[in-house]
Amino acid sequence: MLRSLSIRDFVIVDRMELEFSSGFTVLTGETGAGKSILIDALAMVLGERADAIVVRGGAERADISAEFDAGGPKHVARWLVENDLAGDEDACLMRRVIESSGRSRGFINGRPATLAQLREAGEFLVDIHGQHEHQSLARPAAQRELLDAYGGLSQSSASVAERYRAWQQRRESRIAFETNAAAFAAEREQLEWQVRELEALKFMPDEWRELATEHARLAHAASLIEAAQLGIEAISEGDNSSLAQLNAVISRLNSLIEFDPGLREMLDLLEPAQIQLQEAVYNLRRYGERLELDPGRLREVEQRLDAIHSAARKYRVPPEALPDKLVAGRTRLQELGEGGDVEALRRLEEQAHAASMAEAKKLSGARKKTAGKLSEQVTEAMQALAMAGGRFEVAFDTLPEVTAHGLENVEFLVSAHKGMAPQPLAKVASGGELSRLSLAVQGVTTQVAQVPTLIFDEVDAGIGGRVAEIVGKMLKQLGGKHQVMCITHLPQVAASADQQWQVTKSTANGKVLSKVTVLDGAQRVEEIARMLGGVKITETTRKHAAEMLKSSGARD
Repeated sequence: MLRSLSIRDFVIVDRMELEFSSGFTVLTGETGAGKSILIDALAMVLGERADAIVVRGGAERADISAEFDAGGPKHVARWLVENDLAGDEDACLMRRVIESSGRSRGFINGRPATLAQLREAGEFLVDIHGQHEHQSLARPAAQRELLDAYGGLSQSSASVAERYRAWQQRRESRIAFETNAAAFAAEREQLEWQVRELEALKFMPDEWRELATEHARLAHAASLIEAAQLGIEAISEGDNSSLAQLNAVISRLNSLIEFDPGLREMLDLLEPAQIQLQEAVYNLRRYGERLELDPGRLREVEQRLDAIHSAARKYRVPPEALPDKLVAGRTRLQELGEGGDVEALRRLEEQAHAASMAEAKKLSGARKKTAGKLSEQVTEAMQALAMAGGRFEVAFDTLPEVTAHGLENVEFLVSAHKGMAPQPLAKVASGGELSRLSLAVQGVTTQVAQVPTLIFDEVDAGIGGRVAEIVGKMLKQLGGKHQVMCITHLPQVAASADQQWQVTKSTANGKVLSKVTVLDGAQRVEEIARMLGGVKITETTRKHAAEMLKSSGARD
């Protein structure tokens, strides 16, 4: 939902900070006060085209920011991540700066964004119904998605798309093989030879480290044996060996300890050294006994290393990567083997196409049943909204071949009045009729609508009395599921709202400025009385206004 809207130097607004609530909110005020300016400002943030005329006179730029709660609809957060525009958790901050020169810049969560990205993000967050162009209900794709969601067919639609993609992949594999059969055959022949050679090498990753260690030991065996013998001589077997001298010192100190017990401290240090030297001699002897000069084994290891090096150079990989090269070759051979029979590929393609068609036909049947129910309910809702005799239909344009969306295009048709031929919803001329029709559709599909914020402009055009009261009740009902805002001149609609904002204009320093006030209970009575009674407001009018608010269940 929309959390806040900040406007700077836009048309007749100098500075405005608005905090929004859930439920149903109405914007009221005298004609020309600037009620639609708030909707226009929001449309700018949502990617509407703009020029320098929207910058307030004397200002350098208009700056508009809107913060949305992005934690509800999962597709919003997913879209932000996919486009590298994610910000704080569960929040989406959209901003538009329009220079007095006409140049504009867009931002999402502080990152530069194109107008197309602003519009795409906005379609997840807000629907503006009325004379403005930013409304998803006019888009064929949105109509199809709404029909599927209303009928509980979204999963079936996703299954059709998945099977369609599987068919296309099979088709592309078959075409690729037919186009590149010779190249595939040559690649398969080369891979078979490579795999045979690598399999014959029988090289395992651990072998490389073991061979390198063994080679180093064999190549330097003479030096290692000599070093071990030298150590033994120096520590134990030489004329002045370290161990003999240490033993003599320990023996001498032991013989004198009775005269000075303080020598025990030095003995405690020397005796462990004696044990360590003895252990070292033992280990050096064992090490020397294991070492032997083995020219034959050295040649074997060198030949094995040379074979591995040669293979690594040939395939241009490090020696330790040769096993991975073998696995990759086997995998690719398997792929080429599966794709080596064009008839088998055709059969797989035909099976995938048949599965896609079967799922699409099932979806088509369900869509037609859903379309009848939706048409009936929306037509019924239209009768109560000053569109007597009008009707709503869902038209299907059957396609010659299955697509990712099924076997048909979906289009909403509407006849606003009796005797009129149904025409595409997007071509309905009257802003008021389009807005009320949108209200009828949203009222029927409120349980499945995906966009969290709905804004209605001109919803009261050409209606009044009983119809106005019905419109108010429908908007209030929508407000139980969505955040709903409506610009209205009708007191019946205003009285139904959960909260009411009054838009006024004033003159300061020769400039017209717009201001928004959030009304409390008493102020709402006064504003609705103005809407009822015009210039002169009487006590009777105020009582009528208070009674309207009370009967509608409005908040105090």
